[in-house]
Amino acid sequence: MAFSNPYQTYQKQVVTTSKPEELTLMLYQGLDKFIRLSKTALQQNNLEESHSYNIRAQDIVSELMVTLKKEYTISDSLYSLYEYMKSRLIEANIHKKPDILEEVEGYALELAEAWSTAINQKKNKY
Repeated sequence: MAFSNPYQTYQKQVVTTSKPEELTLMLYQGLDKFIRLSKTALQQNNLEESHSYNIRAQDIVSELMVTLKKEYTISDSLYSLYEYMKSRLIEANIHKKPDILEEVEGYALELAEAWSTAINQKKNKY
């Protein structure tokens, strides 16, 4: 008989009950988290762990790309930004460059902050 991890159960519950805009914010936050972890692992010369976290960050950017709604004009600009971020993550992974990770982390933080502000403005409006 297997016991479930309470934290994983909680995380799954949060994801399945969140609104789409909250899920996008979670993706941005997760992106920032995995970039930071990749950068830390790289600085500690743990290349395998850094690679693993970098791939997780790339996966999040891919998810952000496929969930864009094409009917919004900003989608094209966001897609281009995500494409750039992903290519930089790949480059950081290949060349083991923490400065590139810092660059992408800056974009992730700005996006998370802007998205969080938008969510709060929407909540305050209603």
